[in-house]
Amino acid sequence: MRWRRVVSQVGRSVTVWAVSTVTMLVLAGILPDFQLQSADGDSATRIAVTAALGAGAFGVLSAVVWPLLVRLLLLVPALVLGLLVFFLNGSLLLVALRINPSGQSEAAPETAVIVAAVMSAVASATGGALAVRDDDAYRRRLSRLATRRRRSHPPCPATPGTVFLQLDGVGHDVLTAAVAKGLMPTVAGWLGAAEQQPTHRLTPWRTDWSSQTGASQLGILHGSNFDVPAFRWYEKEHREVMVCNRPTSAAELQRRAIERTADGGLLTLDGASRGNLFSGGADEQALVLSIAARRRGRENRSRAGYFAYFSDPANAVRTALSFFAEVAREIGQSATARLRRQRPRVRRGGLYPFVRAFATVVERDVVVAAVMGDLLVGRSAVYADLVAYDEVAHHSGPHSRDAEKVLQRLDRALALIEKAAEHAPRQYRIVVLSDHGQSPGETFHTRYGLSLGDLVRAGCGLHVPRRAEHTHSGTEARAAVRAALRRPVEERGERHRPTRRSEPIVLASGNLGLVSFPDVPHRMTKEELDARHPALLTTLANHPGIGFLLVRSEEHGGVVLGAYGAEIPLDRLDGPAGPLAVFGAGAADAVRRTHSFPHTADIMVNSWYDPESGEVLAFEEQIGSHGGLGGAQGRPFLLSPVCVSEPVGEREELVGAEAVHRVLRRWLREADGPQVPLSAEEERAA
Repeated sequence: MRWRRVVSQVGRSVTVWAVSTVTMLVLAGILPDFQLQSADGDSATRIAVTAALGAGAFGVLSAVVWPLLVRLLLLVPALVLGLLVFFLNGSLLLVALRINPSGQSEAAPETAVIVAAVMSAVASATGGALAVRDDDAYRRRLSRLATRRRRSHPPCPATPGTVFLQLDGVGHDVLTAAVAKGLMPTVAGWLGAAEQQPTHRLTPWRTDWSSQTGASQLGILHGSNFDVPAFRWYEKEHREVMVCNRPTSAAELQRRAIERTADGGLLTLDGASRGNLFSGGADEQALVLSIAARRRGRENRSRAGYFAYFSDPANAVRTALSFFAEVAREIGQSATARLRRQRPRVRRGGLYPFVRAFATVVERDVVVAAVMGDLLVGRSAVYADLVAYDEVAHHSGPHSRDAEKVLQRLDRALALIEKAAEHAPRQYRIVVLSDHGQSPGETFHTRYGLSLGDLVRAGCGLHVPRRAEHTHSGTEARAAVRAALRRPVEERGERHRPTRRSEPIVLASGNLGLVSFPDVPHRMTKEELDARHPALLTTLANHPGIGFLLVRSEEHGGVVLGAYGAEIPLDRLDGPAGPLAVFGAGAADAVRRTHSFPHTADIMVNSWYDPESGEVLAFEEQIGSHGGLGGAQGRPFLLSPVCVSEPVGEREELVGAEAVHRVLRRWLREADGPQVPLSAEEERAA
């Protein structure tokens, strides 16, 4: 009954107040610069009253003033806001002590920061412990974590909603191994562990040649990843490097996909896009990179999710503490790897510990909170990307203990979302998927002492610097940090002025390399390359660190080149012999499709791959990489409820991100019937 809920809420508030008062008294006894009594001394009763009034004033200010401060500070970059949490919280405590009617309390500014942080954490823990015992209270607690609310949200339909959770970079084999080791009990329960009835089925799928988030997520959300040959590539007519995780490039890729499909995307019907590169046509967007480059307005809510989370000071303090703990954890793990001389290993200094902490703590917490908010208002479709594993696996390795710890925390996030779904106003089907996997292996530079760019320059007869230059790691988390800080993602050589004999532009996307000659306005043929640089193709194809090359041919249309003079036209790639044999049967189709793209590079270079160890050689500074063909990077997963139709037939294989889009769209249509519009392709087929 209503009066019972009121009494219960009052009881919880009083309990939290009492615990906060006791916490303030304990801190006053411990910290020398925090006083709750006058210099002459006061009675125990007066000190207790002072503590109670101070705790009450701090609680009221936290509930009323803090959300206003955070909304004003949305003008400040989100990451900076996280670092200001302690200062702001301490300032509120100083105000609470100043307005205390007893007038006996005071604290040094640095002490106020500590006291405020501890009190917020204790109050949050107490409130959470009490709320968990009450379903209604737990639902209200989850509601406070929600992102923007629709003030006049329509009533939820009786049909189920769907939430798609993308575990970025988690391959099918990594997931099954983690479940077998007991690292992901939530997923294990869904799959029917310990004789439980399975609620989900696990299906592997195969990526396109460009096995990276830009290509996969664009295909999944918008139904087309045509003309996305890699993570980064050079477009000759624009004289510009396109980069999937640069906001301006993401916006352009999304525009092209919508133009090609004549469809807004997977989430056009009451959808929400959270933490993604692309919007999927959703009305509600937060932390979406493709809108981060535009000015903030009603149609641009790129960072709105931060307010929903940081408006609760307890959340802000907890995330900030976890952030710095993660920074310390990364520094410790990196030092341990160096002391043990682990191989392979890449440099993990500089800003990387903070980038990792942002991906594994800040972005995870904000995205999970936004998804729970979407569930509680009953949105029809939600798609969210959790990038934590991908970021750590790039630098620590996909099978490392560091990465396994991240999988454990992601499993807890899945459990929290599942719990929130139980309190949603409609039923929800939880679909978990990945956009690609990761293949282990040392870097090309580490093994051979030179970069792909150096090898290309040598083949062209150009000067090769003695100190080879390291490529940077182009990960999703790094782009998210830059977007949060409102700093563009810069690429060296973004624009190139055409010269008579321009040097080649060499770009890396994991173990996929792209070589372009900017002074030639079209895609060069093998014949033109041989005439211009007779040794280049032979130098590349015969290098032990390179698996195969793809070039255009005047005679055959396109050819794949391998070691010892192997030259196979694209229409004869399906045989058991040749440079693509170790990459599997699907490699030929993936290469042929990429060859048809208008912006495929003059030379496409795929690194060496060892099918026994599953290792590749990354052209970037990564020991867990993805972007090309070879191993686990091209084998992600789709974890779907058994209540939806099978993704594919029993003897079929799910191939390509566009095929995954069609499956997810079918499931939305099964749930909502005629409410979900057919895509242009589906209408033609009907």
